[in-house]
Amino acid sequence: MDKLEITAVETIAVLAKLDRTYQGSFYSMPSRATIITRVHTADGIVGEAYNADSDLEQAEIVGIIRSELTPRVLGANALQVERCWELMQPPTFDQLRDRRLTQQAIAAVDTAIWDAVGKALGQPLHRLWGGYRDVMPIIVIGGYYEVPGKPTIEEEVSAYSEAGFAGMKFKIGGRTPEEDALRLHRAVEATRDGFRFVVDANQGYTLRQAVRFVDLVREFVDVEWFEEPCRWRNDHRDMATFRAITGVPVAAGQSEISAGAMRDMMERGSIDVSNFDASWGGGPTEWRRVAAMAHTYGVRLGHHEEPQVAGHLLASQPHSTFVEVFNPARDPVFWNMIVNRPPIGDGVIQLPTGPGLGWVLDGDFIDRYRVHD
Repeated sequence: MDKLEITAVETIAVLAKLDRTYQGSFYSMPSRATIITRVHTADGIVGEAYNADSDLEQAEIVGIIRSELTPRVLGANALQVERCWELMQPPTFDQLRDRRLTQQAIAAVDTAIWDAVGKALGQPLHRLWGGYRDVMPIIVIGGYYEVPGKPTIEEEVSAYSEAGFAGMKFKIGGRTPEEDALRLHRAVEATRDGFRFVVDANQGYTLRQAVRFVDLVREFVDVEWFEEPCRWRNDHRDMATFRAITGVPVAAGQSEISAGAMRDMMERGSIDVSNFDASWGGGPTEWRRVAAMAHTYGVRLGHHEEPQVAGHLLASQPHSTFVEVFNPARDPVFWNMIVNRPPIGDGVIQLPTGPGLGWVLDGDFIDRYRVHD
């Protein structure tokens, strides 16, 4: 196939209210949002993806896709992915608009274009992107601050352990280090041997508090990494200092939206694991640039949630770590919208073997939670 001309771009906004408000360090999440993007081609191939979990800005991101990105890619050859990505860059030049929104919009279209390419070539994306493996270790994100009437830490973590996850990302940073250390101890006591823990402060601690937390938990858990341990104002330098003081690996990158910013973080010795999010930072095209840099710096790869895209990206690379998912209540989209979602067991998830992203989406779920405009 010599040409895959883009003839239309379609978007569907989806928003599901959650059963509770999930409280992390200094943020809360009452809903789960996404944008389904479909790139139609003259050959009849439709690239389909879902990205972007910003509920408050969802309408603005959809508007950017429709009014600014679509006119730029119509008529372009989807097989020329890098060119399509460059065609979408001018809307990022508006310095008066939050560039996060434009990067999420680009990510939505870029991912759908890649899905079209995979379908045109008859290959799953993890193979086109490198094909290092076809299964990935998987962890679950949890440990949010408890609310009355919902599972306790012990009940929650025990369920994850029994369900076959390799481990979990445990939320901290919204209480004192002493309180969070006690919460983590309760979690560790409720799991099986070999269950692994990542901790995530979401930039909630000062440098001193982050060091204090590590001192408190060393005796009962070997933390795989500490994600975003320090507050945002001086986080690159503080994370480098934290690594030097504690020897605990640091993960960060979800708060960055460009490969250039990730380069700076690696050059400063701030991280051991890149957690750059393709759905927030311009799509798989940009993420793959980060992956190449990480390889040269000896930095391992993670991905901030979005398992439907992250699984393919991480499986393609030799220096990847875990795919991460929320539990079904926290992310009803992943657990209910994907018809052919593979089972999780023995700590791993199997990547789809169908072409492109390989996911089949449930039309009834989409209709139920569709945001009409």
